Amino acid sequence: MGVTELICVGLNHRTAPVEIRELFAVAPTKLGETAAQMREQLGVEETVVISTCNRTEIYVAGDPDVVTKLHELLGGAEHCYHRSKMAAAVHLCRVASGLDSMVLGETEIFGQVKSAYHAALEAGVTRGVLNRLFQKTFSIGKKVRTETGIQEGATSIGNVAVDLAEKIFGHLKDSEVMILGAGEMSRVTAQSLQSRGARSIFVANRSYDRALDLAQQMNGQAVRFDDWQQVLGQVDVVIGSTGAPHTIVHKEDVEAVRRKRKYRPLFFIDIAVPRDIDPAVAEIEEVYLYDIDTLEQIANEAREKRSKQIEVCEELIREELSKAKLLGL
Repeated sequence: MGVTELICVGLNHRTAPVEIRELFAVAPTKLGETAAQMREQLGVEETVVISTCNRTEIYVAGDPDVVTKLHELLGGAEHCYHRSKMAAAVHLCRVASGLDSMVLGETEIFGQVKSAYHAALEAGVTRGVLNRLFQKTFSIGKKVRTETGIQEGATSIGNVAVDLAEKIFGHLKDSEVMILGAGEMSRVTAQSLQSRGARSIFVANRSYDRALDLAQQMNGQAVRFDDWQQVLGQVDVVIGSTGAPHTIVHKEDVEAVRRKRKYRPLFFIDIAVPRDIDPAVAEIEEVYLYDIDTLEQIANEAREKRSKQIEVCEELIREELSKAKLLGL
Protein backbone atom coordinates (compact mmCIF):
# COMPACT_ATOMS: atom_id res chain seq x y z
CA MET A 1 0.00 0.00 0.00
CA GLY A 2 1.28 3.50 -0.85
CA VAL A 3 1.43 6.62 1.28
CA THR A 4 -1.88 8.02 2.56
CA GLU A 5 -2.12 11.73 1.92
CA LEU A 6 -4.89 14.31 2.12
CA ILE A 7 -5.74 15.58 -1.38
CA CYS A 8 -8.34 18.00 -2.75
CA VAL A 9 -9.09 18.53 -6.45
CA GLY A 10 -11.90 20.86 -7.47
CA LEU A 11 -13.26 23.57 -9.70
CA ASN A 12 -15.12 26.70 -8.64
CA HIS A 13 -16.55 30.03 -9.80
CA ARG A 14 -13.05 31.46 -10.21
CA THR A 15 -11.65 28.64 -12.34
CA ALA A 16 -14.67 27.54 -14.38
CA PRO A 17 -17.71 29.33 -15.85
CA VAL A 18 -21.20 28.10 -14.98
CA GLU A 19 -21.53 26.11 -18.24
CA ILE A 20 -18.54 23.99 -17.10
CA ARG A 21 -19.53 23.83 -13.40
CA GLU A 22 -23.01 22.54 -14.19
CA LEU A 23 -21.53 19.53 -16.02
CA PHE A 24 -19.93 18.32 -12.79
CA ALA A 25 -22.62 19.35 -10.29
CA VAL A 26 -23.83 16.56 -8.00
CA ALA A 27 -27.36 16.67 -6.54
CA PRO A 28 -27.45 16.83 -2.70
CA THR A 29 -29.23 13.46 -2.57
CA LYS A 30 -26.44 11.83 -4.62
CA LEU A 31 -23.39 13.08 -2.65
CA GLY A 32 -22.94 9.90 -0.57
CA GLU A 33 -23.48 7.60 -3.53
CA THR A 34 -21.04 9.63 -5.67
CA ALA A 35 -18.41 9.63 -2.89
CA ALA A 36 -18.72 5.82 -2.67
CA GLN A 37 -18.35 5.46 -6.45
CA MET A 38 -15.28 7.73 -6.43
CA ARG A 39 -13.67 5.75 -3.62
CA GLU A 40 -14.05 2.54 -5.59
CA GLN A 41 -13.03 4.10 -8.90
CA LEU A 42 -9.93 5.76 -7.46
CA GLY A 43 -8.93 2.94 -5.13
CA VAL A 44 -8.51 5.34 -2.19
CA GLU A 45 -9.33 4.81 1.49
CA GLU A 46 -11.66 7.77 2.08
CA THR A 47 -13.70 10.25 0.02
CA VAL A 48 -15.96 13.28 0.50
CA VAL A 49 -17.63 15.10 -2.41
CA ILE A 50 -18.78 18.73 -1.98
CA SER A 51 -21.02 20.21 -4.67
CA THR A 52 -22.70 23.64 -4.54
CA CYS A 53 -23.74 26.20 -7.15
CA ASN A 54 -20.20 27.62 -7.02
CA ARG A 55 -17.99 24.53 -6.74
CA THR A 56 -17.49 20.80 -7.00
CA GLU A 57 -14.61 19.45 -4.89
CA ILE A 58 -13.39 15.94 -4.16
CA TYR A 59 -11.45 15.30 -0.95
CA VAL A 60 -9.62 12.01 -0.64
CA ALA A 61 -7.22 10.28 1.73
CA GLY A 62 -5.09 8.04 -0.41
CA ASP A 63 -2.06 7.67 -2.63
CA PRO A 64 -0.89 11.00 -4.17
CA ASP A 65 -0.84 9.29 -7.59
CA VAL A 66 -4.65 9.65 -7.80
CA VAL A 67 -4.38 13.39 -8.57
CA THR A 68 -4.28 12.78 -12.34
CA LYS A 69 -7.40 10.59 -12.14
CA LEU A 70 -9.18 13.24 -10.06
CA HIS A 71 -8.41 15.88 -12.68
CA GLU A 72 -9.85 13.59 -15.36
CA LEU A 73 -13.06 13.14 -13.32
CA LEU A 74 -13.50 16.91 -13.29
CA GLY A 75 -12.90 17.42 -16.99
CA GLY A 76 -9.13 17.82 -17.03
CA ALA A 77 -6.63 20.20 -15.40
CA GLU A 78 -7.69 23.30 -17.36
CA HIS A 79 -10.47 24.29 -14.92
CA CYS A 80 -9.21 22.49 -11.81
CA TYR A 81 -7.09 23.32 -8.78
CA HIS A 82 -5.22 20.84 -6.64
CA ARG A 83 -4.26 21.08 -2.95
CA SER A 84 -2.53 18.47 -0.81
CA LYS A 85 -1.62 17.93 2.84
CA MET A 86 -1.86 21.10 4.97
CA ALA A 87 -2.77 23.29 1.95
CA ALA A 88 -5.84 21.06 1.37
CA ALA A 89 -6.85 21.38 5.05
CA VAL A 90 -6.47 25.17 4.92
CA HIS A 91 -8.51 25.27 1.71
CA LEU A 92 -11.37 23.26 3.25
CA CYS A 93 -11.42 25.57 6.30
CA ARG A 94 -11.52 28.61 3.99
CA VAL A 95 -14.43 27.06 2.05
CA ALA A 96 -16.42 26.20 5.19
CA SER A 97 -15.79 29.66 6.64
CA GLY A 98 -17.12 31.43 3.53
CA LEU A 99 -13.69 32.87 2.63
CA ASP A 100 -13.61 31.16 -0.76
CA SER A 101 -17.21 31.98 -1.70
CA MET A 102 -18.45 34.28 -4.44
CA VAL A 103 -20.12 36.24 -1.63
CA LEU A 104 -17.50 36.61 1.09
CA GLY A 105 -18.73 35.34 4.46
CA GLU A 106 -21.92 33.74 3.05
CA THR A 107 -23.60 31.39 5.47
CA GLU A 108 -25.10 28.60 3.31
CA ILE A 109 -21.74 27.00 2.55
CA PHE A 110 -21.13 25.88 6.16
CA GLY A 111 -24.32 23.78 6.10
CA GLN A 112 -23.56 22.50 2.60
CA VAL A 113 -20.09 21.26 3.66
CA LYS A 114 -21.63 19.61 6.75
CA SER A 115 -24.27 17.86 4.61
CA ALA A 116 -21.61 16.63 2.16
CA TYR A 117 -19.53 15.19 5.01
CA HIS A 118 -22.54 13.50 6.66
CA ALA A 119 -23.56 11.98 3.31
CA ALA A 120 -20.06 10.46 2.95
CA LEU A 121 -20.09 9.33 6.61
CA GLU A 122 -23.44 7.58 6.13
CA ALA A 123 -22.14 5.98 2.93
CA GLY A 124 -19.25 4.56 5.01
CA VAL A 125 -16.49 6.14 2.92
CA THR A 126 -14.75 8.24 5.59
CA ARG A 127 -12.32 7.07 8.25
CA GLY A 128 -9.58 8.54 10.43
CA VAL A 129 -8.13 11.23 8.15
CA LEU A 130 -11.30 12.81 6.76
CA ASN A 131 -13.35 12.34 9.95
CA ARG A 132 -10.77 14.27 11.98
CA LEU A 133 -10.28 16.87 9.27
CA PHE A 134 -13.98 17.67 8.76
CA GLN A 135 -14.79 17.68 12.48
CA LYS A 136 -11.89 20.08 13.07
CA THR A 137 -13.02 22.19 10.10
CA PHE A 138 -16.51 22.66 11.59
CA SER A 139 -15.01 23.76 14.89
CA ILE A 140 -12.69 26.24 13.10
CA GLY A 141 -15.52 27.48 10.84
CA LYS A 142 -17.64 28.28 13.88
CA LYS A 143 -14.72 30.11 15.52
CA VAL A 144 -14.06 32.17 12.36
CA ARG A 145 -17.69 33.27 12.22
CA THR A 146 -17.95 34.14 15.92
CA GLU A 147 -14.51 35.69 16.54
CA THR A 148 -14.01 37.77 13.36
CA GLY A 149 -16.02 40.36 11.43
CA ILE A 150 -16.20 38.28 8.24
CA GLN A 151 -20.01 38.10 8.36
CA GLU A 152 -20.62 41.79 8.94
CA GLY A 153 -22.84 42.87 6.10
CA ALA A 154 -22.46 39.41 4.52
CA THR A 155 -25.00 38.59 1.86
CA SER A 156 -26.14 35.22 0.56
CA ILE A 157 -26.38 34.47 -3.16
CA GLY A 158 -30.15 34.83 -2.74
CA ASN A 159 -29.74 38.33 -1.32
CA VAL A 160 -27.39 39.26 -4.14
CA ALA A 161 -30.02 38.11 -6.67
CA VAL A 162 -32.54 40.40 -4.99
CA ASP A 163 -30.00 43.27 -4.99
CA LEU A 164 -29.77 42.85 -8.75
CA ALA A 165 -33.57 42.83 -9.18
CA GLU A 166 -33.80 45.97 -7.07
CA LYS A 167 -31.12 47.73 -9.12
CA ILE A 168 -33.04 46.89 -12.29
CA PHE A 169 -36.41 48.14 -11.03
CA GLY A 170 -35.24 50.93 -8.73
CA HIS A 171 -37.37 49.28 -6.02
CA LEU A 172 -39.40 46.09 -5.66
CA LYS A 173 -42.53 47.47 -4.00
CA ASP A 174 -44.75 47.13 -7.07
CA SER A 175 -43.14 44.04 -8.57
CA GLU A 176 -44.49 40.51 -8.76
CA VAL A 177 -42.00 37.69 -8.39
CA MET A 178 -42.06 33.95 -9.04
CA ILE A 179 -39.53 31.61 -7.45
CA LEU A 180 -38.96 28.21 -9.05
CA GLY A 181 -37.82 25.87 -6.27
CA ALA A 182 -38.54 25.75 -2.53
CA GLY A 183 -35.19 24.77 -1.03
CA GLU A 184 -32.96 26.72 1.36
CA MET A 185 -31.68 29.08 -1.35
CA SER A 186 -35.28 29.84 -2.38
CA ARG A 187 -36.25 30.50 1.25
CA VAL A 188 -33.39 33.00 1.72
CA THR A 189 -34.27 34.69 -1.57
CA ALA A 190 -37.96 34.89 -0.67
CA GLN A 191 -37.18 36.41 2.74
CA SER A 192 -34.98 39.01 1.08
CA LEU A 193 -37.69 39.81 -1.50
CA GLN A 194 -40.25 40.18 1.26
CA SER A 195 -38.00 42.52 3.24
CA ARG A 196 -37.70 44.77 0.14
CA GLY A 197 -41.48 44.92 -0.18
CA ALA A 198 -42.20 42.82 -3.28
CA ARG A 199 -45.96 43.01 -3.90
CA SER A 200 -46.57 39.35 -4.69
CA ILE A 201 -44.43 36.25 -4.34
CA PHE A 202 -45.37 33.02 -6.12
CA VAL A 203 -43.56 29.78 -5.26
CA ALA A 204 -43.57 26.84 -7.70
CA ASN A 205 -41.97 23.56 -6.69
CA ARG A 206 -42.24 19.90 -7.74
CA SER A 207 -43.38 19.09 -4.19
CA TYR A 208 -46.51 21.21 -3.80
CA ASP A 209 -46.43 20.80 0.00
CA ARG A 210 -42.98 22.41 0.14
CA ALA A 211 -44.13 25.23 -2.15
CA LEU A 212 -47.13 25.74 0.13
CA ASP A 213 -44.98 25.76 3.25
CA LEU A 214 -42.58 28.38 1.85
CA ALA A 215 -45.40 30.49 0.38
CA GLN A 216 -47.21 30.54 3.74
CA GLN A 217 -44.04 31.70 5.51
CA MET A 218 -43.80 34.57 3.02
CA ASN A 219 -47.52 35.43 2.79
CA GLY A 220 -47.14 34.38 -0.82
CA GLN A 221 -48.97 31.99 -3.10
CA ALA A 222 -48.03 28.40 -3.91
CA VAL A 223 -48.23 27.30 -7.55
CA ARG A 224 -48.34 23.71 -8.74
CA PHE A 225 -45.20 23.04 -10.75
CA ASP A 226 -47.16 22.13 -13.87
CA ASP A 227 -48.89 25.54 -13.72
CA TRP A 228 -45.90 27.91 -13.45
CA GLN A 229 -46.25 28.90 -17.14
CA GLN A 230 -49.66 30.43 -16.34
CA VAL A 231 -48.09 32.73 -13.72
CA LEU A 232 -45.35 33.76 -16.16
CA GLY A 233 -47.84 36.04 -17.87
CA GLN A 234 -48.11 38.37 -14.87
CA VAL A 235 -44.79 38.43 -12.99
CA ASP A 236 -41.89 40.87 -13.41
CA VAL A 237 -39.07 38.75 -11.99
CA VAL A 238 -38.44 34.98 -12.13
CA ILE A 239 -35.77 33.48 -9.89
CA GLY A 240 -34.64 29.95 -10.81
CA SER A 241 -33.40 27.95 -7.84
CA THR A 242 -34.42 24.31 -8.34
CA GLY A 243 -32.23 21.24 -8.16
CA ALA A 244 -33.38 20.02 -11.57
CA PRO A 245 -30.71 18.34 -13.72
CA HIS A 246 -31.79 20.27 -16.84
CA THR A 247 -33.27 23.60 -17.91
CA ILE A 248 -36.94 24.20 -17.04
CA VAL A 249 -37.78 27.54 -18.68
CA HIS A 250 -37.38 27.66 -22.46
CA LYS A 251 -37.70 30.34 -25.10
CA GLU A 252 -41.07 29.02 -26.28
CA ASP A 253 -42.50 29.35 -22.73
CA VAL A 254 -41.78 33.08 -22.78
CA GLU A 255 -42.84 33.54 -26.41
CA ALA A 256 -46.24 32.06 -25.47
CA VAL A 257 -46.99 34.83 -22.92
CA ARG A 258 -45.44 37.89 -24.58
CA ARG A 259 -48.70 39.25 -25.95
CA LYS A 260 -50.51 38.67 -22.66
CA ARG A 261 -47.70 40.57 -20.90
CA LYS A 262 -48.01 43.41 -23.45
CA TYR A 263 -44.27 42.97 -24.07
CA ARG A 264 -43.39 44.38 -20.62
CA PRO A 265 -39.80 43.74 -19.46
CA LEU A 266 -39.26 40.36 -17.81
CA PHE A 267 -36.17 39.64 -15.70
CA PHE A 268 -34.81 36.14 -15.07
CA ILE A 269 -32.24 35.57 -12.35
CA ASP A 270 -30.89 32.03 -12.50
CA ILE A 271 -29.10 30.99 -9.30
CA ALA A 272 -29.36 27.25 -10.02
CA VAL A 273 -26.49 24.98 -11.12
CA PRO A 274 -27.27 23.20 -13.42
CA ARG A 275 -29.11 26.23 -14.82
CA ASP A 276 -32.93 26.41 -14.71
CA ILE A 277 -33.31 28.90 -17.55
CA ASP A 278 -32.22 28.21 -21.13
CA PRO A 279 -29.77 30.94 -22.25
CA ALA A 280 -31.81 31.27 -25.50
CA VAL A 281 -34.50 33.04 -23.42
CA ALA A 282 -32.25 36.15 -23.45
CA GLU A 283 -32.68 36.41 -27.25
CA ILE A 284 -36.21 37.80 -26.72
CA GLU A 285 -36.13 41.58 -26.97
CA GLU A 286 -37.75 42.60 -23.66
CA VAL A 287 -36.22 39.72 -21.64
CA TYR A 288 -33.15 40.11 -19.45
CA LEU A 289 -31.36 37.02 -18.10
CA TYR A 290 -28.69 36.94 -15.41
CA ASP A 291 -27.03 33.69 -14.33
CA ILE A 292 -25.05 33.03 -11.19
CA ASP A 293 -21.76 34.24 -12.68
CA THR A 294 -23.30 37.67 -13.28
CA LEU A 295 -23.90 37.98 -9.55
CA GLU A 296 -20.17 37.97 -8.89
CA GLN A 297 -19.86 41.65 -9.75
CA ILE A 298 -22.35 42.62 -7.03
CA ALA A 299 -20.74 40.15 -4.65
CA ASN A 300 -17.37 41.79 -5.23
CA GLU A 301 -18.69 45.11 -3.94
CA ALA A 302 -19.59 43.44 -0.64
CA ARG A 303 -16.28 41.55 -0.70
CA GLU A 304 -14.23 44.76 -0.71
CA LYS A 305 -15.88 45.95 2.50
CA ARG A 306 -14.89 42.79 4.35
CA SER A 307 -11.58 41.99 2.66
CA LYS A 308 -9.56 43.30 5.63
CA GLN A 309 -11.05 40.52 7.73
CA ILE A 310 -9.68 37.79 5.42
CA GLU A 311 -6.18 38.08 6.89
CA VAL A 312 -7.51 37.78 10.44
CA CYS A 313 -9.54 34.68 9.49
CA GLU A 314 -6.65 32.98 7.69
CA GLU A 315 -4.34 33.54 10.64
CA LEU A 316 -6.94 31.92 12.91
CA ILE A 317 -7.32 28.94 10.53
CA ARG A 318 -3.57 28.28 10.37
CA GLU A 319 -3.19 28.66 14.13
CA GLU A 320 -6.02 26.21 14.87
CA LEU A 321 -4.83 23.65 12.30
CA SER A 322 -1.26 23.77 13.60
CA LYS A 323 -2.57 22.93 17.11
CA ALA A 324 -4.53 19.95 15.75
CA LYS A 325 -2.68 16.70 15.11
CA LEU A 326 -4.29 15.56 11.88
CA LEU A 327 -3.09 12.54 9.92
CA GLY A 328 -2.08 12.83 6.29
CA LEU A 329 -0.88 16.46 6.60
